[in-house]
Amino acid sequence: MEQQTKTTTQQEGKGLTTMQRSIVDKPPFTLADLRKAIPPHCFQRSLIRSCSYLAHDLAIAAGLLYLALAVIPALPGVLLRAAAWPLYWAAQGSIMFGVWVIAHECGHSSFSRYGLLNDALGLVLHSCLLAPYFSWKYSHQRHHANTASLERDEVFVPKQRPEMPWYSPLVYKRDNPVARLVLLAVQLTVGWPMYLAFNTWGRRYSRFACHFDPYSPIYGDRERAQIAVSDAGVLAVSFALYRLAAAHGLWPVVSVYGVPLLVTNAWLVVVTYLHHTHRALPHYDSSEWDWMRGALATVDRDYGVLNRVFHHIADTHIAHHLFPAIPHYHAMEATRAIRPVLGDYYRSDSTPIAEALWREAKECIYVQRDDQKGVFWYRNVF
Repeated sequence: MEQQTKTTTQQEGKGLTTMQRSIVDKPPFTLADLRKAIPPHCFQRSLIRSCSYLAHDLAIAAGLLYLALAVIPALPGVLLRAAAWPLYWAAQGSIMFGVWVIAHECGHSSFSRYGLLNDALGLVLHSCLLAPYFSWKYSHQRHHANTASLERDEVFVPKQRPEMPWYSPLVYKRDNPVARLVLLAVQLTVGWPMYLAFNTWGRRYSRFACHFDPYSPIYGDRERAQIAVSDAGVLAVSFALYRLAAAHGLWPVVSVYGVPLLVTNAWLVVVTYLHHTHRALPHYDSSEWDWMRGALATVDRDYGVLNRVFHHIADTHIAHHLFPAIPHYHAMEATRAIRPVLGDYYRSDSTPIAEALWREAKECIYVQRDDQKGVFWYRNVF
């Protein structure tokens, strides 16, 4: 199969940047070659160090919570208080997403080498974010095992043109910015709970799939009891929030916890969507897919100062897909180590995130074959 040399030209800032399509040939290196290039200490998981990052995030979250409960209500003037709340929501929601990333590391066993501790902590953290821990852990592991497979990947699985709804040409044919804005608004506000409850934007199953259903086709028989435990965790936190609202009123709970959680969920959608959605990234059907090419079908993104807040989940995502057990505090070093081996197989995009989100929503509507059987690329023209 000939190496891909076609390019997609993107407007980035005030200049033009050209990003080549990912190479779809089987790579000349193996996973063992990549692992050999990474310093051995990068695979070591330190419970103390992992806990220090979690404690750091929780301390900031507690400080922001104090501001919301004691400082913002005491500010003089309605306008000053009205201006302070959005700043709190943005900051707290971003810190909570950092906590989410650490909980996600528990699911990959990269938080520590103690499996029971990883699962217990992951269950508590994810439940506090109203996310079912084991349900996400297992579906996310299947995403890692089947990345970029049109048949078996679990999330943000693109449709082929014949599978698009009948109204799609009316919505997308003339680059309808209103429709794009509505779609993004839906994804960023209710996209995450829709995925959990209805498997929206997920893999197509033969029957209804739901992350809260222990008998969902997503899960095997050995996993069903843990799905029920995840549901119990979410229900327990939901009941605690209900009691708080009953005692102190709905708005205090919404303003202090609910709106920041919406910000957290929005970041989750943005980060995961942009990981795997780009005109330069291929998808494969079963005739071409293999694990290595699927793992390489992602792109590192730059979130600026938020890279650190998000524990580098976005700017080291290729390394994460290749070696998900590497803890986040070694991911940057691991990325630097494998880049010379990856060579042209490495993909990154420094387009500002808001611009990239708008662009990918415009350009990545469905996938279709180009020149190679079994290799699919994003299209936006009907």
